[in-house]
Amino acid sequence: MKSTVVLALALVASTATASAQPVRWTRYTIPQTGTAVDFPSSIFTEEAGRPDGYGQRFRTADGRADLTIQAAPNVANDSPAAFLAKKHPPSRIQYKRVTPRFFAVSSYKVFYDRCNFSGRLVHCVLINYPAEEEHAWDDVVTRMSLSLKGK
Repeated sequence: MKSTVVLALALVASTATASAQPVRWTRYTIPQTGTAVDFPSSIFTEEAGRPDGYGQRFRTADGRADLTIQAAPNVANDSPAAFLAKKHPPSRIQYKRVTPRFFAVSSYKVFYDRCNFSGRLVHCVLINYPAEEEHAWDDVVTRMSLSLKGK
């Protein structure tokens, strides 16, 4: 019981400290595709490899969250709905919005994925973070989602 309380207090303190610090935003652009998104470079400080297609993966210094900024060819010229269906998203989707130009999904695990479609490219931002920090991430996820652009 005591260790659970200590862990909960430590989590609250780390979330409060992180949210008290101003977030530094950087515009990340993939030159080959025109994909661009605002991302919190003061949160995602570590490069974590390359995804399929073009782009970059990042993670937090403590590894509790990760981010992928990616553009990939839409070889089959799928609609957002067809593309999403081929990815077989988990059954417990908390939020799902599909339009002719993009899809956005999130789940209780917690992840948030948004992919915009333009021509034969899919421009995506994929974020994974701890479920217990969901509300602390709301503003970050919203800004990233709304800033995602592709040519």
